[in-house]
Amino acid sequence: MTREPPIPGTVIFDGAQAMKGYALNKMCYSFNRRENRAAFLADPEAYMDRHGLDERQKQAVRDLSVPDLLAAGGGIHYLAKLTGMFGLTMQDLGARQTGMSVEAFREKLRRAGD
Repeated sequence: MTREPPIPGTVIFDGAQAMKGYALNKMCYSFNRRENRAAFLADPEAYMDRHGLDERQKQAVRDLSVPDLLAAGGGIHYLAKLTGMFGLTMQDLGARQTGMSVEAFREKLRRAGD
């Protein structure tokens, strides 16, 4: 059963998405270990091949495109491990996901908290 996302453009991370993103999320989980982060940074293509990413996932990783990573089955908590290697925070990811600047995204968060 396909559910309509509560916010247009939102990817629901359900069982189907988890299955689709298994290789991507497994690779991102591997970044918990320093030596795996170093191996990825030394040769991203070989590291992605080793983990069985498909071409769509590889391109999303190359581009660090949060919407494409999510659409390819990436779970945001796993993706944070990937993007963290490049100095990106969760707010950076939120901004990229929504197409906003980081400052505009932060302001949106501030307003939502009022």
